[in-house]
Amino acid sequence: MRPRTVLATLTAGLAAATSLVAAGPATADAQADNACSAAVSIDRFSDGLDKTTYDGTFVGNFSALAMERDGSLAALGDRSDLFRLDARTLRPEAAVRLADEKGAALDSEGLVVDTAPVRPRPGGRTAAGTLLVSSETEPSVRRYSRAGTILDRLPVPASLRVAPAGRATANQTFEGLTLLPGGRTLLASMEYAIAGDAPGTVRFQTWRRTEGGRFRLAAQYAYRTDAGLGVPEVQATPDGRLLVLERGFTAGVGNTVRLYVADPRHATDTSGIENLTGQDGVRPVEKTLLTDMSACPSLGATAKQPQPNPLLDNIEGMTITGRDHQGRLRVLLVSDDNQNAAQTTRFYYLRVRT
Repeated sequence: MRPRTVLATLTAGLAAATSLVAAGPATADAQADNACSAAVSIDRFSDGLDKTTYDGTFVGNFSALAMERDGSLAALGDRSDLFRLDARTLRPEAAVRLADEKGAALDSEGLVVDTAPVRPRPGGRTAAGTLLVSSETEPSVRRYSRAGTILDRLPVPASLRVAPAGRATANQTFEGLTLLPGGRTLLASMEYAIAGDAPGTVRFQTWRRTEGGRFRLAAQYAYRTDAGLGVPEVQATPDGRLLVLERGFTAGVGNTVRLYVADPRHATDTSGIENLTGQDGVRPVEKTLLTDMSACPSLGATAKQPQPNPLLDNIEGMTITGRDHQGRLRVLLVSDDNQNAAQTTRFYYLRVRT
């Protein structure tokens, strides 16, 4: 979504520098110089897709990233456009237009490539290699075919629906979407708190896969953000934890973007708790700061509006693309330019030790 003003298994391909990607460090010493923190370093960034088009479609507004089985990169725009990108060069190779059941555009925010087969409804065909896409309008999670046809829609708890149907605020709902290791649990992150919950306490909703391949509602967890920040993206790590992006924007100052590792495995199931405000015995998702992105070296980046670090922009999408030879996660981030001249579509190549 457009951030509101607030108070405060690829390795080599993604490691190669191209004409679209700023050259990255070549040695361990250079990588140390590119440290954002003890846990995170940045190899390079790319502005190569900023304010470009593909087959008549604007390339940008990116809200989510996902790795495809063939090694390509899926990039989801929040105005219903889904692109396939060459993971090495970032050049677009295809674009699909998504829509809701009435043919209207989505505020599409989260993306999962689901490789498991789905048992068809009577008279239908078994579907495999489908896409799960969240929209923050209702909110919703829909399953699409590769051609953009809606195949299924997941249930959403009444409390998480946008008012007056529920207690959520429009454009502050399902931003992040990720499939946990093993492929049986899907998790969506709300961006901000719902009415009745303490400010900064957002809910993570999960679904469990049934034998037919569909998902049913499961546990829900509380996650506490830093003051004034929301959650634009989550991504499951191979060990079952989560990388969580927290983000905010202050006019005249710029973006705040922090990367956390979080562990939901010992958190309280809050699906039966109406209000998360001062209750005893509720254990939220534990989180540990990995880095504040403002601490990264700027690498020569420029900003079109005030920023604490010119490298920063409206970072909103994230995916894990593999590991390096030291076992660190290779993490790719992307910013949402909102099709705005004052913002940039920028890809960030990180190495993360969790």
